[in-house]
Amino acid sequence: MNKILLILLAVVVVAGAIIASGALFIVRETEQVIVMQFGDPKRVLNDIVTTESGELEDQEYEQGLNFKIPFVQNLVVYDKRVLGLNPPGEELILADQKRVVVDTYTRWRIADPILFYQAVTTEAQARSRLSDIIISTLRRVLGNVNLTQLLSEARADLMTQIRDQVDKEAAELGITITDVRIRRADLPTQTSQAIYDRIRSEREREAREARAQGRELAQQIRARADREKTVIVAEAENRAQATRGQGDAEAIRIYAESFGRDPEFFAFYRSMEAYRKALPNGETSFVLSPDSEFFRYFGDIEGRLPSPAQ
Repeated sequence: MNKILLILLAVVVVAGAIIASGALFIVRETEQVIVMQFGDPKRVLNDIVTTESGELEDQEYEQGLNFKIPFVQNLVVYDKRVLGLNPPGEELILADQKRVVVDTYTRWRIADPILFYQAVTTEAQARSRLSDIIISTLRRVLGNVNLTQLLSEARADLMTQIRDQVDKEAAELGITITDVRIRRADLPTQTSQAIYDRIRSEREREAREARAQGRELAQQIRARADREKTVIVAEAENRAQATRGQGDAEAIRIYAESFGRDPEFFAFYRSMEAYRKALPNGETSFVLSPDSEFFRYFGDIEGRLPSPAQ
């Protein structure tokens, strides 16, 4: 009998433990929990509520240990913190027909768990729906601006406009958007390559023009230098010829004057000049008659030289 009572007691304890484990649950600070009963939401624990001023506020008193009806009620747990969404870059066409790849990030949180559960159920589906909303909003807003506006100070106003529109549409999913930002706005790879090729072609064309202008300028400088050189050389030659003419005239005058004063000395001097040029190194040989006029001063030098008195 005692054995049967012990078995029954053990069964009761086990059943009680199972019922207690199904009835008790813990709500953490970062969670908000929907208590579901046969698929219908009954209450929300640790919910985010909106105050009269429109700000979000947490009901912290529902954190910790809570109770539910075992086997009848189940729990749907969502994150209460601000969540991030980084959709892939999207190629958009701006108002000036420029194509850009826009990379954004979004910060959002589940503001209405019941509406969120009814609209998307899971965070994965919420991210997918939210990505579609963000992309469509980007196309709608950025389609009315040009690239200059997107890269200017007006970008902050555009971000505010995009955030407000996304928040308005996301409210139907029980989501509140805290921020939407454009991290990067780049040209597509094909466009960037085309722009690079065009810039390179333009620079090559400018380089060819610069080289052609340089060659033309060099030719002009060389032509001017050659012309100036020709003029300078011609003027120098004219002056040289004039100087040589004056020198020759002066030499002829001197020679004539000398010849007129002493013809014998002039003949002797001219013969010495002829000897100096004809016999530069003392090894020159001549085959001439001894009484040749060329050697007339090689004979009796003393008898032929003019006297000092003369």
